Amino acid sequence: MSTFLKDFPTIRAFAQALASRKFSAHEATTALLQEIKTNQALNAFVDVQPELSLAQARNADNQISHGTGALLVGTPLAHKDIFVTEGWRTTAGSKMLADYVSPFNATVINALYEAGTVSLGKVSCDEFAMGSGNEHAATGPVLNPWDPEVVPGGSSGGSAAAVAAGLVLGATGTDTGGSVRQPAALCGVCGIKPTYGVASRFGMIAYASSLDQAGVLATNAEDLAWLLDAISGFDEHDATSIQVCQGVANAPGRILNDYQKHVDAYTGNKPLAGLRIGVPKEYFGDGLDNHVAAAIEAAIAQFEAMGATRADISLPNTAYAIPAYYVIAPAEASSNLARYDAVRYGHRTAQYTDLQDMTARSRSEGFGDEVRKRIMIGTYVLSHGYYDAYYLQAQRVRRLIAQGFQSALTHECDVILGPVTPTVAPAIGSVTKDATAEWLGDIYTLSVNLAGLPGMSIPCGFAPGHRGQPLPVGLQVIGNYFDEGRMLAIAHAYQQVTDWHTRRPGGAA
Repeated sequence: MSTFLKDFPTIRAFAQALASRKFSAHEATTALLQEIKTNQALNAFVDVQPELSLAQARNADNQISHGTGALLVGTPLAHKDIFVTEGWRTTAGSKMLADYVSPFNATVINALYEAGTVSLGKVSCDEFAMGSGNEHAATGPVLNPWDPEVVPGGSSGGSAAAVAAGLVLGATGTDTGGSVRQPAALCGVCGIKPTYGVASRFGMIAYASSLDQAGVLATNAEDLAWLLDAISGFDEHDATSIQVCQGVANAPGRILNDYQKHVDAYTGNKPLAGLRIGVPKEYFGDGLDNHVAAAIEAAIAQFEAMGATRADISLPNTAYAIPAYYVIAPAEASSNLARYDAVRYGHRTAQYTDLQDMTARSRSEGFGDEVRKRIMIGTYVLSHGYYDAYYLQAQRVRRLIAQGFQSALTHECDVILGPVTPTVAPAIGSVTKDATAEWLGDIYTLSVNLAGLPGMSIPCGFAPGHRGQPLPVGLQVIGNYFDEGRMLAIAHAYQQVTDWHTRRPGGAA
């Protein structure tokens, strides 16, 4: 695990150390690049370009020396291998794009560059972001820093593992059905998926366009606020990007591009007095591990001790999230991945007889098993005779799920709390043997994407893993549309009275 960031575990602490000249951004980058090399066994990083990273670090040092550096200047980050980046390969975890280097940056990447951050490289993800354990990447599974025998979660497992191991202070991720929140929970870090449309999808390789959303991971809620502030905002290159007036419409919620200024909104002896927290009964039924449930209940009790009021609510359509998602997402994937036809770019087979044979062979060789499976499902549900029975019906269920959240968040509670996953991180290979077992781990996260709501995960305890050792448990916080400010503020308040977010692999749990 990293030793350089041990004394500077947060963005603020790191920035203060840079400002006081304890080290330079160039020195920090050099040290962290060496630690990434030392920790290659984690398999988190898939492309490192030291020259590019050090050039960004020198630019950061120049800004700091001239007094023009903001808090994020020099901050070491990693980027999920689903965002296109100049200079680094962008493979989407697939043989299909094994050597692809983009001529431009994704909007999210450019935004973080403009904030002065330093990229230490690209990190692994499940192929085309399809997976819940980071076991479907062409480069092999990423290991969880807490236990190398268990998964880090997916698809942003490389991002979560890199942050948990202390190799970077933050990382970008994408969340289509829980792929920021789930790995954050399983690796004991924080992760947030904002409201659909808040962060640009331009330059983010598409899986399911109506569900994909960029997000960020870090060790604490305050750092998430800084990073989310940098990547949020309208982008004319993204047709799904939302243009919302900046500032506070209903303090401390409804904050866009001002998150870091309001993260301390809740203070005092009872900082959460007046806050209504909804606890869905459907999140505590069969399938939830008893130890995970106990950790979640303890976290909810802590919120109550801070003045919040518990409201037991019902989200009756939760059980339909998995079937609805695994109709809609594969359908969109089938359409999005049709572009990989071996004609313009991507893998092309060496042996073929005609155009049709070339495309068929190239896609069979370039795509992994999980991607091929989802493409086949998506093509089937969109086919003549099945569209109305499956795809259209799934969209109706999607609307019912969104309406259920709106009813609860409007009339019964301000935020919703519950588990991120039913269990702690499973052993590598333990769920991939079953064609659909891996999907069941997304039961609590999928509905948030179907509704387009913001969701986040924060560490809230530990539970026994597959060998009996303690592994992290994540608490999910779900808010109403554009309520990221309130979510980050209450998460920060919780982290002022707990220390789960400070626990790192190798330390006491």
